[in-house]
Amino acid sequence: MQSPEQQLRKADGRESLKWISAVLAASLLWMALYSNLEWFAALSLQVAGITRANRFREALFFFIYEVPKVLLLLTAVVFVMGVVHTFISAERTRALLSGKRTGVGNIMAAALGIVTPFCSCSAVPLFIGFLQAGVPLGVTFSFLISAPMINEVALALLFGMFGWKVALLYSGMGLAVAIIAGIVIGKLKMERFLEEWVQKLQEKSVSPEMEVEVMSTPFRIQEGVRHVREIVGKVWLYIVLGVGLGAGIHGYVPENFMAALMGKSVWWSVPVAVLIGVPMYSNAAGILPVVQALLGKGAALGTVMAFMMSVIALSAPEMIILRKVLKPQLIAVFAGVVAAGIVGVGYVFNLVL
Repeated sequence: MQSPEQQLRKADGRESLKWISAVLAASLLWMALYSNLEWFAALSLQVAGITRANRFREALFFFIYEVPKVLLLLTAVVFVMGVVHTFISAERTRALLSGKRTGVGNIMAAALGIVTPFCSCSAVPLFIGFLQAGVPLGVTFSFLISAPMINEVALALLFGMFGWKVALLYSGMGLAVAIIAGIVIGKLKMERFLEEWVQKLQEKSVSPEMEVEVMSTPFRIQEGVRHVREIVGKVWLYIVLGVGLGAGIHGYVPENFMAALMGKSVWWSVPVAVLIGVPMYSNAAGILPVVQALLGKGAALGTVMAFMMSVIALSAPEMIILRKVLKPQLIAVFAGVVAAGIVGVGYVFNLVL
């Protein structure tokens, strides 16, 4: 005769097995779909009686192929990171960074920014929490820079579209920008340029406690599914618009025009690309199809990467939200230091690739 506890554990085991089996089945379906996307796009045009003989049809093929490709990549990455995020919380992140000295703290903060579920706008409330918890200003900025710029979505899509070398170099250079910019801002001792109400929060600094919560396997998988619904549900329109713009570039923009405007031989192309990207607002999922199309038309990789980084890390909405907690002088320093770092990344990319 089994005890109630044994019966409960057995039921939990069956439930976990059911969810794991569902994930495995979904993974097989995902792989089957992803490996046949080009065939699907070609078949779609064939069924519609359209051949890839002119610019419009080539742009249409690009659109039909890229939309499901980006959505499938995004869905897989968001699900996996949704599960990973059940092991990570804002409280744990603050606890890890509290009391860390300059340098070590900046490296930890930038690395944590890669695996934590915060975009440029949602990272700002956490930015305030870090300051209240006693995390140094420069360390906090390293996190604020890396969280949107080197997130798992950007890396996965870069890997899927351009290969591991580009993804690795992007992540390494992005980390360098986040670490160095945070150290520079920390050395400038600009705490006085925080808004007064934020400075008062710092004076009432609290020590975050690391909560320990045991979660079941079904719950973690459900969290992954919830992340997919929430994040993909929010960004799918950006993806469609981004792919649409990319398709237009792919089909209609002459190669020699893009090579002249954003090629390696044009020294001013990198800073101009950064300036163009700052007022725009998108995320990695929405901007990467544009990046892919620009590269296909002869734009230099470093110039396009600099453009992408500026769109993600220096977006206008983020600057507006930051104005609630930072005075204009600190926002200007933040934007200037990060922009200078991104320009440097663009030149390095153009030199080595």
